[in-house]
Amino acid sequence: MIARSRTKTVSIDRPVAEVFDFLADPANWPKWAVVNIKSIEPTEDPEWWAMSTPVGPARLRLRADAEFGILDHDYLDDTASWRVPARVVANGDGAEFMITFYQPPGFSDQFFDEQIALVDTELSTLKSLLETQE
Repeated sequence: MIARSRTKTVSIDRPVAEVFDFLADPANWPKWAVVNIKSIEPTEDPEWWAMSTPVGPARLRLRADAEFGILDHDYLDDTASWRVPARVVANGDGAEFMITFYQPPGFSDQFFDEQIALVDTELSTLKSLLETQE
């Protein structure tokens, strides 16, 4: 069975390497993922980060590869487990950040759509944050 999916993209007027480096550091995620991440900290397991989210504790594992712009990550909490493919690619002197979400089996279509709509706020925050950095 194929899951419903949504891909969100944002253009960022910063060099692709800068965008990748910022996103490849999970410590930066609460700065832009303002809807879904309250705080984040490393754990004893170097692959996983512990997060505080609006629905409670969660874990994040980032599988980054700078050469190919890969920022795939795994998200785990008590309600869902998501594998999230994400990419940063060059667009002229800037970058495109693309992230795809698959609807977990326990999510209704309406709830999934509501959650994905919130990603627009986060991508807008990311764009603003990176484009105003010196």
